Amino acid sequence: MYRYDEFDHTFVKARVSEYSDQVERRLNGEITEDQFKPLRLMNGVYLQLHAYMLRVAIPYGTLNSTQMRKLAHIARTYDKGYGHFTTRQNIQYNWPALADTPKILEELADVEMHALQTSGNCIRNVTADHFAGASADEVADPRPYAEILRQWSSIHPEFSYLPRKFKIAVTGSETDRAAIQVHDIGLQLKKNDAGELGFAVWIGGGQGRTPLIGKKVRDFLPEQDLLSYATAILRVYNLNGRRDNKYKARIKILVHETGTEELTRQIEAEWKALKDGELALPDADIRAIEAYFAPPELAERPEGTVVLTSAKLTDRGFAAWVDQNTAAHSHPDYAIVTISLKAVGEAPGDASAEQMDAVADIAETYALGEIRVSHEQNLILPHVARADLKAVYDALLQQQLATANAGLISDIIACPGLDYCALANARAIPVAQEIGQRFAALDRQRNIGELKLKISGCINACGHHHVGHIGILGVEKKGTELYQITLGGSADEDTSIGEIVGRGFTAEEITDAVETVVETYLQHRSSAEEIFIEAYRRLGAQPFKVALYGDQKKAA
Repeated sequence: MYRYDEFDHTFVKARVSEYSDQVERRLNGEITEDQFKPLRLMNGVYLQLHAYMLRVAIPYGTLNSTQMRKLAHIARTYDKGYGHFTTRQNIQYNWPALADTPKILEELADVEMHALQTSGNCIRNVTADHFAGASADEVADPRPYAEILRQWSSIHPEFSYLPRKFKIAVTGSETDRAAIQVHDIGLQLKKNDAGELGFAVWIGGGQGRTPLIGKKVRDFLPEQDLLSYATAILRVYNLNGRRDNKYKARIKILVHETGTEELTRQIEAEWKALKDGELALPDADIRAIEAYFAPPELAERPEGTVVLTSAKLTDRGFAAWVDQNTAAHSHPDYAIVTISLKAVGEAPGDASAEQMDAVADIAETYALGEIRVSHEQNLILPHVARADLKAVYDALLQQQLATANAGLISDIIACPGLDYCALANARAIPVAQEIGQRFAALDRQRNIGELKLKISGCINACGHHHVGHIGILGVEKKGTELYQITLGGSADEDTSIGEIVGRGFTAEEITDAVETVVETYLQHRSSAEEIFIEAYRRLGAQPFKVALYGDQKKAA
């Protein structure tokens, strides 16, 4: 993985020093909260409903065991003993004292981490496929390109004050595990007919109050043109994006109002003037960054198949975990492990300091010290020998981290909601917990099969409800929290925006409503192999509306 160079170290420490002075002036009353707000946001510090919140960047979701131990230490020392992993592959601390935030940033800098550009109208943390560098279906590792984008975008003088925040995601396979079509820029690594590496480029995807799927503007962009083309996109957006209305300021609105064809013309014209200049990436520079992400030396472990088969026969829980929470690795003796942060009754995405320390230990012992954060709020061990899976499972089991539900209905994405967020209209965490408990039985979950359920506490859609197979949006109506259901969303290579099926349900009704949707699917699926999203696309919304509301007039 990438190591900071001299510039990174100097730059991050200088920013921490500058921020420390800003905090001191705020605490001394020399500046007001309004004056302090843009300064703290530049350093990842929000003012939430009850306290300040610090959002720490985990670029493209990759960290090592030393960094994970530091995150555990911060949770234990400066917060309430836990952190919250987010859909941006970051971690948030919900209860730090403002006076402690400079010290936290100092400690993060010691392990080459920071909180820069985790907030504000700038280019946010670049995200990537959490199976990067390990997956059997990968064309190329997307992380070197995400790192190039990180270096290019960090405190970019031209793009530090954009009309609105800007998000980029990169995936390295045809199976999209990075949700690239709901990002401002989505990049998919691919090869052309000549075997050359490049990108398919989407722009203008996003969720929030106006959910839109990105438009493909380039089927193939040569890798050396990555920065020049990204600059062209950003320049067109920066010049033409709306600044009069923050709800219409994202690039998706510019794409929608201008039209894909015309906006592509403007981008291509801007790019033509840039592509042969200083932003053209020399092959040597690409390969130098790529070298940081060279595949690890993996020892041959052919005994894995025998060991694994024997262990699965004697431990039913382990067998289910292997089937559900491991994925094919590019090396046949290894597997990719998903560590679910969705244990029944727990807040989705939360991990205690003890759990983070345990994951660091397990990664160091069994996974070459590498850890990933997924946009689905789970942790990943990308390189685990199949022969070691039982030992990893047993270690995770001791920390309540061996829940075998990856991709199932209880593997819920949820934002913090009204328990923490000042923008939220409704609670999200208690709803997620209740649904998780209702569907806790693993046999039932596996019978239901793959089902992505996602919950947001407000229209800002931090819980990605628009692209949930079942999405739940918390709204407020006349002082009552209501939960609106959407169906048919997806964030993979076949992205779709969920359809609102009718009126909202109260907090007391919503879990029963989800069960009704699930039971309707089970009754109508063509076979046990037809997963929910496939059945929904075949059936349409009607049978689900009838089951939920009966008389369709009540659904309005």
